[in-house]
Amino acid sequence: MTKIKIKNEELIEDNVGKVIDFPKYTTQIMNLANQNSQGTRPKVVGQMSDLIELFPGKTYNEWVDWYLQEKPVSIDNATDKVYDMVQKLQEAIKLIDKDLVRKWVKDLVLTKTFIGLRFQKTILAKIASLKNLSYQLSTPEEESRGIDGYIGKTPISIKPTTYKSKEMLNEQINVEIVYYDKKKDGITISFNF
Repeated sequence: MTKIKIKNEELIEDNVGKVIDFPKYTTQIMNLANQNSQGTRPKVVGQMSDLIELFPGKTYNEWVDWYLQEKPVSIDNATDKVYDMVQKLQEAIKLIDKDLVRKWVKDLVLTKTFIGLRFQKTILAKIASLKNLSYQLSTPEEESRGIDGYIGKTPISIKPTTYKSKEMLNEQINVEIVYYDKKKDGITISFNF
């Protein structure tokens, strides 16, 4: 089997003609600003996958002309949204000193890592509270059997929602399962017992 890689620059040069050379780090900042401002979402620039299907031409220049005719203010609207956020990021950068970076690193490495790896206790406590029962974490021996803890006398296994779609090799868990989904603002749990 032959395997080759075509670099993005080659794709752009072959299809568009020239690669824009952005100053170092600027695209990372603009990408972050775009994510925060949602400047290139479909409601601002259109649903691109649908638009490219409707596009009757073949060349890049035809695409540019057609798109700007279909969505005459989209580029300006997206630019305004992203640029506004870039200005907000510039102000935020002025607030960052070494002490703030240290606090952020400690929060990421210590707090978020610990919580990310140890939130089973909080899940058990929350469900136990809803059911007016006690809870306890499992022993290492119980953990090796897929039990993360108990709610009352019921053994519980805590798994990500993605676990449902995976074919777990030789793993059989014969206990109640609590599924969780990590979100930006916390975790969502679901269970059937």
